[in-house]
Amino acid sequence: MFWKDDWPLAKERLRAWWRGEGPALCVTAPKDDPWDDVPDPGPAANPEQLWTDLDWRLPSLVAQISRTYFGGVAFPFVDTQIGPGSLGLFLGNEPGFAWDTVWYEPIIHDPETHTKLMVSPDNRWLQLHLQLIRRAAALANGRFLVGIPDLIENLDTLAQLREPQTLMMDVIERPEWVEEKIAEINRAYFEVFDQMFDLARDEDGGNPFAAFQIWGPGKTAKVQCDASAMISPAMFRRFVVPALAEQCEWLDYSMYHLDGTQAIPHLDALLDIDALDAIEWTPQGGIERGGDPRWFDLYRRILGAGKSVQAIEVLTDQVGPLLDAAGSEGMFVMVSAESEAQARELESLVYGR
Repeated sequence: MFWKDDWPLAKERLRAWWRGEGPALCVTAPKDDPWDDVPDPGPAANPEQLWTDLDWRLPSLVAQISRTYFGGVAFPFVDTQIGPGSLGLFLGNEPGFAWDTVWYEPIIHDPETHTKLMVSPDNRWLQLHLQLIRRAAALANGRFLVGIPDLIENLDTLAQLREPQTLMMDVIERPEWVEEKIAEINRAYFEVFDQMFDLARDEDGGNPFAAFQIWGPGKTAKVQCDASAMISPAMFRRFVVPALAEQCEWLDYSMYHLDGTQAIPHLDALLDIDALDAIEWTPQGGIERGGDPRWFDLYRRILGAGKSVQAIEVLTDQVGPLLDAAGSEGMFVMVSAESEAQARELESLVYGR
């Protein structure tokens, strides 16, 4: 039994959201009665076990989702990422594990002599990811989906490999080299995504993407360039947009992760990418969260340009005012509720409008 009673309806709502229709409410909460009696292995002993010990991690993830209520378009899935930026690992980065993230050590120290960026099929981190996806798919047994990890791409992956401050000098001193490396990263992205998609693809021919809990009935992913906060709009159009547009055209469903007010100057360039379907907004730490009225004009601007919107970290009492201000069509609202009853109340509020 799939651990969501109304999954067919949720899929229809997600398909509609990609088309700019809506609304799409993604609300999760502790479930009153667990879906199944899945034993919890308890806390990880250390950060490396948290991220890489599949014998601990998979039982822990399944135990967690077995105790979660998935309301609206939320759905059960296993998150298979090993840190934000897995693609860099496949291209040579080595990880540093922390409890809340994974850090990456730069490997490109001399651009003139460093070899072409390519994924080795024997790369141990790629093999670990593929093993995680295979084992999760075998364990699912119709109860949940298996997500594709947060690969990350473009200038962000090059920043992992090169070191962010040094890369900012590269865009000035060796711009053609930067363009060449970004093109190589795109090739690697397509290669790796295909491998993972073949393992994670569901019965609808689609996949969940672990970051931001999105699903589409085809190749689906979140795309990004957080490094855009450090470059001008002209540089963004030169270095980021070509590979990003190619990526969006290759995917069936794409959502851009717009991270922080420093990235907003690039919004016009993003809205010009025809193949980009949606934009998610993440305010940086220390300022108003995604449901605050400060962002209503931003959401209306994106919707007015024909893109769908995802608003995250919305408080339960902000859902109604947000939808009243921005409109329901094309709005994806992500909320964490304190209880199943509260989640169901939000479903009634949003879908009973």
